[in-house]
Amino acid sequence: MSQIEQVLTPTTHDLGQFEVRRVLPSRPRSMVGPFIFVDQFGPAQLDLGNGMDVRPHPHINLATVTWLFEGAIDHRDSLGSFATIRPGQVNLMTAGRGIVHSERSPQSERATGPRLFGMQTWLALPDGREEIDPAFEAVSDLPVIEDGRAKAIVIMGELWGERATTTTYADTIYAEIHLAPGGAIPIEDEADERAVMLVEGEATIDGHSLARYELAVLQPGRDMTLETKTGARVMLLGGEAFETKRHAWWNFVSSSRERINQAKDDWRAGRFPKVPGDEAEFIPLPEGAPKTVTYP
Repeated sequence: MSQIEQVLTPTTHDLGQFEVRRVLPSRPRSMVGPFIFVDQFGPAQLDLGNGMDVRPHPHINLATVTWLFEGAIDHRDSLGSFATIRPGQVNLMTAGRGIVHSERSPQSERATGPRLFGMQTWLALPDGREEIDPAFEAVSDLPVIEDGRAKAIVIMGELWGERATTTTYADTIYAEIHLAPGGAIPIEDEADERAVMLVEGEATIDGHSLARYELAVLQPGRDMTLETKTGARVMLLGGEAFETKRHAWWNFVSSSRERINQAKDDWRAGRFPKVPGDEAEFIPLPEGAPKTVTYP
């Protein structure tokens, strides 16, 4: 019997200087644990003098998780937070009842041509906690597990007997795994839902070959082994299965359609807070966008 429950192929968006591959949400599946949005971007070398510029935009009822393999991103939000995201540091921004943020390449990086390579994910907040106060944290002191030709960084949750200090609202696992040639690592079965994404190199899980950038959702309740012959970088993600449906529209996720409609009205009317230090522009509400999508 195959250890793979489902394989999700990403939709690729060409943003000019780099590509973004979105694997969640998708028609076949909307969530893996609390993860409701999974983007992989790069690797890319941006033009000299240019950079990534994501203007201020709002979120509600979710938490964003930014994780870089290469490059740097300046994060600013309406709480007044500022952080330069770099490899090895996880940035967790909790939107809760509402937050606005921007993401831009640092000026120091633009002079040399910024590198961009990493992951952007969203976590749906669980029932009863969707409207918590917004918050931001940047955590760089993360557990690292090394065993011969295998190394894993625990970004969120508990894996291989180590727990990250990163805040979690529902049971969550998230890790970056590096395998040297001939390396292998066990994938434990504690989480309700788990998936792996091959980002670089080649790898198999219990003999099933992984295709780069696809999300392989693993059978629950089974211990497995991730291994490689030539070397690999793999992301592991998942956690607690959600029972309540989530609705999504643009940058908004909620268990309530009415709450999303309120967020639309609030952004259109300028009722969200501003981002200190990045107040000159913003992304307008996408009028005429597709209807709100419901995810079971």
